[in-house]
Amino acid sequence: MFEQISDSLIQPLKGGSRFCRTVTVYAGSAVGLDPIFAKAAYQLGKIIAIQGRTLVYGGGRTGLMGALAEGALAYGGEVIGVINEDLNRPNLSHTGLTRMEIVPNIQIRKFRLIELADATIALPGGFGTLDEIFETLTGAQIGLHKKPVGFLNTVGYYDLLLKTLSFAMAENFIYPVHKQLYLSAEDPLELLAALDDYTPPTELDSWLERNE
Repeated sequence: MFEQISDSLIQPLKGGSRFCRTVTVYAGSAVGLDPIFAKAAYQLGKIIAIQGRTLVYGGGRTGLMGALAEGALAYGGEVIGVINEDLNRPNLSHTGLTRMEIVPNIQIRKFRLIELADATIALPGGFGTLDEIFETLTGAQIGLHKKPVGFLNTVGYYDLLLKTLSFAMAENFIYPVHKQLYLSAEDPLELLAALDDYTPPTELDSWLERNE
């Protein structure tokens, strides 16, 4: 079960070479969700702000997107939104961010979200969130970037997906080295610390040299 983290346990970070200063977070924008998901999203935003990180996300005002942004803004954090033109509507886009980038289409939006990030996190979400996190993972797999990728597994939301990935590895659809491309945790402090400590796999290109 998700538990709120005491503010006393969240300390500003001083930075350094292994500090993911800018964190892109993918999150669902649907409404009518169990409040536990919004609470976790808000807390992640709060932690990102208190630790001195910059939050980058899809620019939405509803669902987990909105809760995430509000958590960071409430604690003085820098929040950058990236949204495509057709979704930049008053009922969908957040108007109180530090900066909003409006891009022509969703493909450029996804590219920009990855480009701005030192690390990426997937909160619970639907088609869009899954599309974004898997595009990020695929980019890491083929060597387009070496940024850490994490799943915030609030109340086990990603348990079945993570089991599916393990099954795909067992059936040889995903190579064992690619297990090192992503991390998961239910605790946001734990996940952020793991992302800071991430080391990319050293033999990532070996699967490209297969002969059959």
